[in-house]
Amino acid sequence: MEILILGLSHKTAPIEIREKLSFSSKELESSLGEITGLPDVREGLILSTCNRVEILAASDNPQRAILNLKKFLSESRDISIYDIEPHLYTYYSEKAIQHIFKVASSLDSMVVGEPQILGQLKEAYRYSTEYKASGSIIHRLLHKAFKVAKRVRSETLIASHAVSVGYAAVELAKKIFAELKDKRVMLIGSGEMAELAAKHLINAEINEMLITNRTFAKAREIAEEIGGTAVNFEVFPFELPGIDIIISSTSAEDYILKYDQVQKVMRLRKNKPMFFIDIAVPRDIDPEINRMANVYLYNIDDLTEVVETNLRGREKEALKAEKIIDREKERFYIWLKNQEIVPTIASLRNKFEAIRSRELEKALKYWPEPGEREKKILENLTDSIVNKIIHDPIQNLKQYGNSLDNSLFIETIRRLFNLDENRNEDK
Repeated sequence: MEILILGLSHKTAPIEIREKLSFSSKELESSLGEITGLPDVREGLILSTCNRVEILAASDNPQRAILNLKKFLSESRDISIYDIEPHLYTYYSEKAIQHIFKVASSLDSMVVGEPQILGQLKEAYRYSTEYKASGSIIHRLLHKAFKVAKRVRSETLIASHAVSVGYAAVELAKKIFAELKDKRVMLIGSGEMAELAAKHLINAEINEMLITNRTFAKAREIAEEIGGTAVNFEVFPFELPGIDIIISSTSAEDYILKYDQVQKVMRLRKNKPMFFIDIAVPRDIDPEINRMANVYLYNIDDLTEVVETNLRGREKEALKAEKIIDREKERFYIWLKNQEIVPTIASLRNKFEAIRSRELEKALKYWPEPGEREKKILENLTDSIVNKIIHDPIQNLKQYGNSLDNSLFIETIRRLFNLDENRNEDK
């Protein structure tokens, strides 16, 4: 039995292709049933996220299984195979195991180290199990993948660095304030990065989020989307003494917050720390305020530098994670190859036992009225002979089971003892 993966991701396909091949949770039951009903596919799992669509399968004939899975993708998604073929990748055996471990550990993600993919993979496994598409191979592989991901997170710092402006903002805020739960935040203006930073702070369970915009309707729209309170732009300066964190991203041509203005706010705050995130270009906040005590101002370049520095840090940690994955991949592959040996050993024992039983029964026909003692002696004798004959082949099979490339040896044993043909041995 071999493990294989057919899929595409953000690395190989644009979103226009990925969205056409995606599977909703409602489709998974029927789709998994179709997959496991295909010729040469024994087990199946579908992982469908915004960044990837992958089918994981177990098969006795992986090349034919891949062809059938490509046809399934094309027909079930109603898209020509010629349109998706250039974007697809296939992995077999060790490479398939390595890939699923990397996916679980977030080494193959758009943002290396992000935690969401592990949860998505667990959900895909839950569906595969619930709809009876997985068997012993996928069960063992996925549980191993979850353990590998846990090892990567506990033994490396791959998830410890901020890797987006939003993450960076939260991480910097945590360094400035001991606790975020009692902090009030104001978002001035709009813009994707500013709103994302605001969302990350809301997820960090800040106390309150105020949103202001030159157009009040826009402020209200953002407030409803991210969860906050809209404030008229004309009155937002009066709210500043009670604000701890300000995210600003307007299209103003001049500073909307100047040195003297912030100085007055700091007096009213009795010098309690304030954190400013200026994502606007040109800048919204006078950079001179950084000279004030307990004022912390970061612009878009500062945050981008934090992100890039931390991404480089993740890349270093990713190298450590790769080594963990390589070791675990080898161990799992040895286990998988050993699964091929177990039925061969069973077949060998069964064949010799069948020969022994038939020959013993034949011999007893020529023995007039053998007693129970004589029967027992013959039984033990023939059983001992068989065990001694198959001892070396079985021991060698087990020994070669620790080799990553034992296929040739197993095939030789099966052919040598004719284990794959049912024929009459009674001659």
